[in-house]
Amino acid sequence: MNFIAIDVETANADMASICSIGAAIFENGQLSSEWYSLVDPDDYFDPVNVSIHGVDESMVAGSPTYRDVASAIGQFLNDAVVVTHTHFDRVAMHQAAHRWAIEPPRCTWLDSARVVRRVWAECARSGYGLADVCKRIGYEFQHHNALEDAKAAGHVLLAAMAETGLDLEGVLRRVRQPIDPSSASSAGAIRREGNSDGPLFGEGIGRLLAEPSLERAKRSPGKAEHNHRGEHEPEWVEKELHTRVITQLARR
Repeated sequence: MNFIAIDVETANADMASICSIGAAIFENGQLSSEWYSLVDPDDYFDPVNVSIHGVDESMVAGSPTYRDVASAIGQFLNDAVVVTHTHFDRVAMHQAAHRWAIEPPRCTWLDSARVVRRVWAECARSGYGLADVCKRIGYEFQHHNALEDAKAAGHVLLAAMAETGLDLEGVLRRVRQPIDPSSASSAGAIRREGNSDGPLFGEGIGRLLAEPSLERAKRSPGKAEHNHRGEHEPEWVEKELHTRVITQLARR
């Protein structure tokens, strides 16, 4: 039951703008070691992001860039099972690797939010954000600190495994199945291959495109950014993800 949980925070809406990374190494079902680094994103800091995680430009002055820390990260991520809560951290690391023209980690990714949605029926559609799940399992942590979030994601996975009796291989198989494997609608779902490391992978694009104007996406930016972990799914889809699409399109 060995895995590594990792979490990143970003300086702005660009997912490549990683400004801190935390990793928690679990061996035999126990936290064995941890790693944390501030990262110079070589980019601007959005006040909204700073208000969430508390990392600002002055704090990362003199810190390594993502290119600088990538080799250290790779030493313990490569060939490991790497846990993130939602796809955000995985995609951010791939986006940062692309930006810095380096190889992303070679590992098996496991989204603990997908695990949660399959373990607890009450979390299948909502309430699977990291803070909500940690309340459910009784784990206390400092949310939006990269190392604290990484450790929390690892403990969420351990709690899910204890709840189901599945080992790590069993969990990896389960997340590849529908939330309700017996659902007729799931069996008849149409699937399309996509770029699982793209900036919009896993997002609710259908609802996103239904927004009547850009102005709606610009409202309540603080709450939108707060929801990038999925704490409040409807607002996250309609505001935060729309903001990210606008940012990506503007930079093309």
